[in-house]
Amino acid sequence: MAERKVRIAAVGDVHYHHAGDGKIRSFFTEISNAADILLLCGDIIDYGLPDEARSLMKDISDTAKRIPILAVLGNHEFESGKVDEVAAILTDGGITILDGDACEIKGVGFTGVKGFAGGFGSRVLEPWGEPIIKQFVREAIDQALKLESALARLRTPSRIALLHYAPIAATAMGEPLEIFPFLGSSRLEEPLNRYPVTAVFHGHAHHGTPEGKTSGGVPVYNVAMKLMERTFPGRAPCRIIEVPVDGDQRAEPGQPTPPG
Repeated sequence: MAERKVRIAAVGDVHYHHAGDGKIRSFFTEISNAADILLLCGDIIDYGLPDEARSLMKDISDTAKRIPILAVLGNHEFESGKVDEVAAILTDGGITILDGDACEIKGVGFTGVKGFAGGFGSRVLEPWGEPIIKQFVREAIDQALKLESALARLRTPSRIALLHYAPIAATAMGEPLEIFPFLGSSRLEEPLNRYPVTAVFHGHAHHGTPEGKTSGGVPVYNVAMKLMERTFPGRAPCRIIEVPVDGDQRAEPGQPTPPG
């Protein structure tokens, strides 16, 4: 019997802010024809406004009826202080928001958190000095602990982690060095090595690198939309991988051409 596989599409940083010329709706329709599940890696809307979320749902509603959509929130969803209202609109429209949750869809396990900043490797920010620095680092630690707790609850052979901030420096390479500490945190990498997953998707680093690996060898994909447009010109700006549902959990990276 042939091994069953699930096609997963992922994109981040859509930054939707108004009803457009139909390009976004066409993009999501194309994804629903090419994939079984869609992942949105934060910064789905631009200014964190409820009206943006309502407009987005008009363009994505048909896709939400056809395939499951999972998402994590990004920093832009928090911009206007209406994140709870925005999340409720997305959820009511059929999008599952992950925030330390673990779920199983079509035989694949998923978990996700927003993540946070703080830098990478030996230069990661430490909780030293002023209380505001300690609070900043505490947020990164809390996000990592939330991710670890969710990963520990997954029981499927194939497991996918969904983030907004980068867990490794490699997929942020290409961004200005001055903003590196704000693109992600190695604290997010630690639980991914402790509870290995099939693949990790994140966004946030628009000018980063599309692929990398954790120090434990876990594949990491930066799927920021602008980066995907440059990486896959002439195709839907997203990453699509095929994930085995039975047996071997290794994903097959690639970008299948969506059916016309």
